[in-house]
Amino acid sequence: MKLQFLGTGGYHPNERRHTACLLLPEIGVVFDAGSAAFRIQSRLQSDELDLFVTHAHLDHVCGLTYFVVPFITGQLKTARVHVKQQYLSGIEKYLFSEPLFPLNPGFVYHELSDPVILRDGGRVSHMPLTHPGGSTGFRIDWPGKSLAYITDTTATPNSNYLEFIRGVDVLIHECYFPDSMAEWSPKSGHSNTTPVAELAREAGVRRLFLVHIDPQHPEEDPIGIATARSIFPATEIAEDLMEIEF
Repeated sequence: MKLQFLGTGGYHPNERRHTACLLLPEIGVVFDAGSAAFRIQSRLQSDELDLFVTHAHLDHVCGLTYFVVPFITGQLKTARVHVKQQYLSGIEKYLFSEPLFPLNPGFVYHELSDPVILRDGGRVSHMPLTHPGGSTGFRIDWPGKSLAYITDTTATPNSNYLEFIRGVDVLIHECYFPDSMAEWSPKSGHSNTTPVAELAREAGVRRLFLVHIDPQHPEEDPIGIATARSIFPATEIAEDLMEIEF
């Protein structure tokens, strides 16, 4: 199974990172549609998509407006957007409002159910995360492999989603701040390096990929990777257009 990190930054794009978007191209699954969603069109391997939205903050949904062209050209026939009703209401009322963007590309909206069964048999489960305005964590389980996506929340070693992510092969977790800015994590509803690494270790995951990086820091190592690896060695900072197999 291939996973493509199309957007690994948070808040707004910078020269290195666009905002949140993950793609499983072989099965047509997308997590979040931030500014990196423009990259989906050239990577589609199916004319059907299942798009899972964590929450309705703009850095996670602005790219929903980018789907008009693949629908018009016929490259995309169906895009099912799985989202909690509380976030869908905001998307429909504001993002696709007449003054802002008066054209729904053609999405079929689904109230997020638990589980969602994918076309390849994968089982998607979800749980609420603590974040201003709310957020949603996702996990996919297939026979013999699993993945979890946790963004826009404040990690602690005993987070309420610890059991939810336990044992996954790939954990994708936000890490907006380095430890030097740890005081801002609970204030903003985001995470810093050490608690994320401790959580990955406690949950017994196999690999950890850090995303939703602060756009004010486009440097090679914005969060202190040595600190993370001293706690959980199998840690990487995800980069835009990185592709992994798991």
